[in-house]
Amino acid sequence: MKLKETLAENSFDYTYLTNRIYKYIKPYLFRIILGFLIALPVGALDGVIAYALKPYMDEVLIKKNMLLAYVIPFGIVAFAALQGGLRYLNDYLTNWTGQKVTNDVKLGLFKKLVQMDAKFYDENSSGIILTRYLTDPDTASKGILDNLKALMSSGIGALALIGVMLYNSWELALVGVIVLCLAFLPAVFIRKRIKSASNATMKIGGNIMTDFNETTQGNKIVASYNLADYQFGKFAKEIRDSFDVNMSLVKRVSWMSPIMYTIASVGIAVVMAFGTYLVLSGRMTSGSLLSFVTSLLLLYKPVKTLGNTLTTLQSIFVALCRTFELFDMQPEIQDRENAVELQEIKDSVSLENVCFEYVKDIPVLKNINLTAHVGETVAIVGNSGGGKTTIANLIPRFYDVTSGAIKIDNTDIRDIKIESLRKHISVVFQDNFLFTGTIKENLLMGNFNATEDDLQKVIVAAHLDEFLDEMTDGINTLIGERGTTLSGGQRQRVAIARAMLKNAPIVILDEATSALDNKSEAVVQKALDNLMQNKTVFVIAHRLSTIQNADKIAVINEGELVELGTHDELLAKDNGFYKRLYEMQFAKKDNIPLNL
Repeated sequence: MKLKETLAENSFDYTYLTNRIYKYIKPYLFRIILGFLIALPVGALDGVIAYALKPYMDEVLIKKNMLLAYVIPFGIVAFAALQGGLRYLNDYLTNWTGQKVTNDVKLGLFKKLVQMDAKFYDENSSGIILTRYLTDPDTASKGILDNLKALMSSGIGALALIGVMLYNSWELALVGVIVLCLAFLPAVFIRKRIKSASNATMKIGGNIMTDFNETTQGNKIVASYNLADYQFGKFAKEIRDSFDVNMSLVKRVSWMSPIMYTIASVGIAVVMAFGTYLVLSGRMTSGSLLSFVTSLLLLYKPVKTLGNTLTTLQSIFVALCRTFELFDMQPEIQDRENAVELQEIKDSVSLENVCFEYVKDIPVLKNINLTAHVGETVAIVGNSGGGKTTIANLIPRFYDVTSGAIKIDNTDIRDIKIESLRKHISVVFQDNFLFTGTIKENLLMGNFNATEDDLQKVIVAAHLDEFLDEMTDGINTLIGERGTTLSGGQRQRVAIARAMLKNAPIVILDEATSALDNKSEAVVQKALDNLMQNKTVFVIAHRLSTIQNADKIAVINEGELVELGTHDELLAKDNGFYKRLYEMQFAKKDNIPLNL
């Protein structure tokens, strides 16, 4: 599921692309068809001016017909005004439908994005995700209608002008059409080059976005380690790579326009020479030649714009194909076909022979067996990297076990609907994510139906009132991105209050106090004690002082459950793993000798 490995294999399978995009254009089909219908006369009216020059030359300048001398110029102005009005209406419809289709595609992709699992975010950087989910849909859906209408309008205009040319002289028209067909041949040879360059640009764009995100989010690290020059160097390299890729495409594609111009110019020269011969031989009037040459010169503009439009469309088709590839991606964590709703937890949450690997053949957990009965608190301790947090990630199905099973009341959690499962679980992490907005808005994410009375209860229980009273706007105080305007202890208490408001029967605490100082930890621990009341709790703990009253303490070492018991039972084991961990943390305070 690595986004940077996209190949856009079906980018030139136009039937496939049309079938896929139809779902999004169908709601706006009437306006789109209306826009296309308006595009027809917009292009066709180009031929009016060219056609009008024949009677103007033959009837006005040669035969001195003064009535036509006034009618034809005013007629040209009237047609130009009509064309301008139709062009404005066409542009409005194109932008309206293009924006609507783009918005629908973005909404669909965002819905897909929020359904992706943790592994997807592990494998893809934030930059590549933003680039793929925002840039490609914009390029694809917004540009395709505009360019297709431009292609149609130019094509209809070209047909109208060719019609005028045929009316004036089929011989000259044959020469002109053959030359124009030759002029478009170069566009056939650039498709693969556009595809490869577009994919390369996408990867580099993702890297650039990642550099931005890392520099802004890690600004304190950048400053404290004097990494400004290092980050600038990385960014400068990405900019140079982007320049090289774009110039490589320019070098391979830009030759198309001069060749097209040259071929078209050769055609005009041949037509003028042959047309002069036809006039002098009496087989064609001067007005017909003037009208014909004007038509050919007007065709010169569609030649230029059609070439650019075709090149742009090829880029759009590549982006469109990459967009549909995003829709086709499926999260690995999904509901099974006959998944059931979890109504309540009556007995226990158990891990049965659980094994897990983030990377194939590199085990993180090995045959873990652990049970928490309803109302029990199970603490999970051990050295860093031993697999404690992995257990916390498996219970809500952020990942699925490699083998074995996690069961609630003897039902495998993979047989429970994901939304129903997670509805019954509250998680408080070490570094909790708070969203931009007010404290109240962040709290309500735990339960959008909570009343003001519910809010006040959790504010007191989580000890939020201790700092909310000092804030001018209280619970309606705006916090910065990720809650950066709050201290670590304050953020933790907001997260705990959010979990309290959810009031889920299972609570997972993933080292919720390990990053706090002693004073903050004491306050947060009180809030956690309130959160844990009458709940089934899994506590991932680093500070052993916080879990001494747990009903069970599971000691995990290198992915294996090495000890299980109460605090007193584990301390009573001679040379036990838990005892050594405990002595390491309290040796200095209690002057306990270490026997490691």
